[in-house]
Amino acid sequence: MKRKAAWWIGAAIVLLLVGAALGRGLLARKAEQGRMLARPADVALELAPLDVAVVRPRELLRTLEITGAIKAVNSAIVKAKVAGEVQQLTVREGDRVTTGQVLGRIDATEYAWKLRQAQEQSAQAGAQLDIAERALENNRALVNQGFISKNALDTSVSNAAAARAALQSAHAAAELARKAQNDTVLRAPITGDVSQRAVQPGERVSVDAKLIEIVDLSRLEIEAAVAPEDVGAVRIGAAARLQVDGIAAPVLARVARINPAAQAGTRAVMVYLAVEPQPGLRQGLFAKGRIELERRTASSVPAAAVRIDQARPYVLAIEDGSVVQRGVELGLRGDASARGDEALVEVRSGIADGSTVLRGTVGAVREGVRVRLPAIGESASPSTASASSAATATR
Repeated sequence: MKRKAAWWIGAAIVLLLVGAALGRGLLARKAEQGRMLARPADVALELAPLDVAVVRPRELLRTLEITGAIKAVNSAIVKAKVAGEVQQLTVREGDRVTTGQVLGRIDATEYAWKLRQAQEQSAQAGAQLDIAERALENNRALVNQGFISKNALDTSVSNAAAARAALQSAHAAAELARKAQNDTVLRAPITGDVSQRAVQPGERVSVDAKLIEIVDLSRLEIEAAVAPEDVGAVRIGAAARLQVDGIAAPVLARVARINPAAQAGTRAVMVYLAVEPQPGLRQGLFAKGRIELERRTASSVPAAAVRIDQARPYVLAIEDGSVVQRGVELGLRGDASARGDEALVEVRSGIADGSTVLRGTVGAVREGVRVRLPAIGESASPSTASASSAATATR
């Protein structure tokens, strides 16, 4: 019994010692937390130049990203108007051609004989008309003298009319044969550059066969598909900056046309941008860029300075060396400033121009925390490190 009682007494002592140790730890932790809570009032948060921004008027730019391929506004495909063997082609890809220039020929032997045949038939029809008209004149005289009946005269009139119609038909057939012969000569319908030669001399082609393609590079455009929710903001004449494969400098363009109908499958609306001519631009090159939707100067801050973890957007302003929360009303959200450095957002109300605000890179900082603004010319790297560590400590 004595041994059992001694065991219980020892266990109780151990529990008392453990409890005392835990209590001291809790007290120490509470004291440390108290010191941490008191720290913002005593220690100023060191800020780096990149941790702050100033509310001031800036030029805001809202854009829409687009992609598409460059194509010529004017292009033409020379097709065979008659069937036959390609006798000659005088141009190749890259050659410059002008309107009406002869590009090649289709063998015209067959069409020359057809024209000759039609001309002979036309001459024959003319001779038949002469015979019919002379017979008609004679029969009119005979009717007046009473030698033939009125019915015979009517027959002569019909024969002359039929001969006249036959002559007109023969003339038309001769003109068609002449046109077919002329169509064996291939001519350029527009001025431009040959982009494709689809056949070679000696090949036989059918009617409407593709022979040569010509593109006019003096007027180029981009056909871009725009989502239905975005096309309403696009306006005729809006400027765009494009990056084209193989061309280092930006290519300028403007919205020239907007298709009134959406695509059946994607419901996207096609927007056509006229591209300013520039050396190196070719049909088919891929281009991507942005259409300028809106540009104006307004009071703004970097988008990273606006915090949205509450019901209303706000910024953390620095007033009299302390952090103060200010609710703001936002306006235009720009993709970047006119110089293209960072995304900006318009501040319509809630904070005045010239106010200094904290960027989101500082992290969560409580209202009332004392801060020290960076001196002019102060190095950003070490200060950024100290600001980050100080911000972590104040959370």
